[in-house]
Amino acid sequence: MKDKPTERAGYHHGDLPAALTAAAIELLDERGMDGVTVREVARRAGVSPGAPFRHFADRQALLTAVADRILVDFAQWQLGMVESMDGSMMRAFGLGFIRFAIRHPRRFELIRSRVFGSSQPAELHQRLSDIEQVYTDIIVAEQKAGVLRPGDPAIVGLAGQAIVYGLSQMITDGYLPPDRAEQLAEQVLDTFGLGIANSPGPGEP
Repeated sequence: MKDKPTERAGYHHGDLPAALTAAAIELLDERGMDGVTVREVARRAGVSPGAPFRHFADRQALLTAVADRILVDFAQWQLGMVESMDGSMMRAFGLGFIRFAIRHPRRFELIRSRVFGSSQPAELHQRLSDIEQVYTDIIVAEQKAGVLRPGDPAIVGLAGQAIVYGLSQMITDGYLPPDRAEQLAEQVLDTFGLGIANSPGPGEP
């Protein structure tokens, strides 16, 4: 006899989209992005295979909703790092990015597919704009405080984003040794913070 599908609390209260999203995240963590199917998500949420399509047009729409939910947690994770660490807020924000990728590599894979590409789903634009604004505010605040050098906040932000995204991808790809990945990432962030170019000497241009 087949096990009866588990019905989630969210669905009992009429919030089927939230229940489906929670089931999809659970499946994502277990099997990766390719393993998330609408049929299995419906089974885990305790509904018929066709029920999800009343809320999500297709699998891609469901994955975009999952990405939106993950971005909320992602932003909270980064802000939590800023609040809990001393020193540069920009460094803490970036380290939060990397630690999230280390602890949730499959969630990072989904974010990467939806955010760091040639186009972004319209449903994520506001969420991403809010995160970008927080990041920009941190950079501007640290420039005014003298923690960061003056410069275009957009370029400073892009440079920092390139560092943390590249490190996160190298870690999740297995390029950096797992047992030292976080330590190496912190060392790279510190090197980036100090700058790698020598200051001009006396009389030099």
